[in-house]
Amino acid sequence: MTEDSEKNKTEIPSTHIRRIALSTILTATAVILSPLYIPLGTTKCFPAQHMINAIAGILLGPWYAAMIALATGIIRNGLGLGTLYAFPGGIPGALVVGGFHAYLKNDYAALTEPIGTVAIGATISALIFAPWLGHPFSLLFFWAAFASSSIPGSFLGFLVLKALRRTGVIKYLVR
Repeated sequence: MTEDSEKNKTEIPSTHIRRIALSTILTATAVILSPLYIPLGTTKCFPAQHMINAIAGILLGPWYAAMIALATGIIRNGLGLGTLYAFPGGIPGALVVGGFHAYLKNDYAALTEPIGTVAIGATISALIFAPWLGHPFSLLFFWAAFASSSIPGSFLGFLVLKALRRTGVIKYLVR
């Protein structure tokens, strides 16, 4: 065996592979934590989804974070654990965190998740999804329901990020 082929065997995977692997882990974590939800009206509010959105938006950026929220929503709905509100409730928050992190460059961007979830996601849910599904809930209901999930979830995500940084784990996740 040549020296070059030996070197290639021990090479660290590319950033792209690391991002896909971390995305898979975060998606699985969100699905595993799905039994922990707040039932409000016809919605199921998942603080763990917003925690994952906060973590993914910071570590992976808006597009990976949005794909994680989408994949989690598809899996939860496929397993009968979620509702269609998972899509407008999860994806905008992930995009907002990733976008704010690109601008702010610090973990406090995790706390912006409710902007996407409440201001954008709950509004879409109330104005498009609820009438389409025949649910009679108001905009104020969706804002309150989504806020009750996304505010604690984003705060938990922020705390997890701080703990991961303190322990030094983040430097090994995505380079």
